[in-house]
Amino acid sequence: MDAAWNEDSYAESYPSQGYGEDQPALTGENKPRILLMGLRRSGKSSIQRVVFHKMSPHETLFLEGTNSLDIKYIANNSFVQFQIWDFPGDYDFKEDLVYGGQLVNEEMIFGNCGSIVFVIDAQDEPYAEALARLHDTVLRAHRYNPDIFFEVFIHKVDGDLFLSDDHKIDCQREIQQQITDEINDGELDIHMSFYLTSIYDHSIFEAFSKVVQKLIPQLPTLENLLNILITSCNMEKSFLFDVVSKVYIATDSNPVDMQSYELCSDMIDVVIDVSCIYGMNDDGDGDGLAYDSQSSSVIKLNNGMVLYLREVNNYLALVCLLRSENFMKQGIIDYNIDCFKSAIGDVFKVPEKKRITN
Repeated sequence: MDAAWNEDSYAESYPSQGYGEDQPALTGENKPRILLMGLRRSGKSSIQRVVFHKMSPHETLFLEGTNSLDIKYIANNSFVQFQIWDFPGDYDFKEDLVYGGQLVNEEMIFGNCGSIVFVIDAQDEPYAEALARLHDTVLRAHRYNPDIFFEVFIHKVDGDLFLSDDHKIDCQREIQQQITDEINDGELDIHMSFYLTSIYDHSIFEAFSKVVQKLIPQLPTLENLLNILITSCNMEKSFLFDVVSKVYIATDSNPVDMQSYELCSDMIDVVIDVSCIYGMNDDGDGDGLAYDSQSSSVIKLNNGMVLYLREVNNYLALVCLLRSENFMKQGIIDYNIDCFKSAIGDVFKVPEKKRITN
């Protein structure tokens, strides 16, 4: 296994790269916003901490409730750049909301908003209060910004009430039917996506991946490049991961199999852990990057499949799943990945040129 992670620098990258400033400006350099909303104790802050701050799910049990607006700027790489606004569960739109001494009105909240992630505690029945809050939020947001994506996380589907998938599906069907009927009664053209999530498995990362992807204008280009790559290399599946959060920002057009996704996601953890032990630089200058152009790994599974990880850009990793017989000519695969890496670099350069021109 080839690796070039440095333990100290990688650990330090989580607060500065993955979790942003303590109190960023409201403007956020015009970066899109993801609003985390829902009733108290629904799990909003826990989701944010687990996905973007690498907190252990069990540690979230000791988190205090959010009492004021909490804004974090996520800037892991050129694609994953946005703000997360975590709202108090008891926030009322009729009340004044102050952040950093500045009054925040509804137009400021929803104006530059890309997505609203509304979290519903699946274990907190009945859902009448949560659905009423969701309906009110959707109506207010749509008034100021009709282009907002509405994402509903039916959260905490990991307790004794949800031992079978049938119970989870029934819960989602009930919530989805109720809120859809209410929205349709208002004759509004609003599309909502629903996800079953838990911080104790990969479902929360899968759901947040779908949320983030909708905020990436280059997504069709990335998907097309991945399609070309897997066709050229006879790969089964490929993911483009944000290494810091383990959110995948793009994948090819083949259906996502959860088992394959979990394998590729877990590979990042394995590579990081092994690199922290065996991949540290001994020069002692402390300047080694946690993740650089030489980062790569090959894991051969006992079912005849191969997991292959390659660095493609700053804190971006390409993780591929392919059959061992198709990995025999690794040199050709590496050449194709280098071409893919070059194309990704060109995709990055376009927005940079636009900023310089403007």
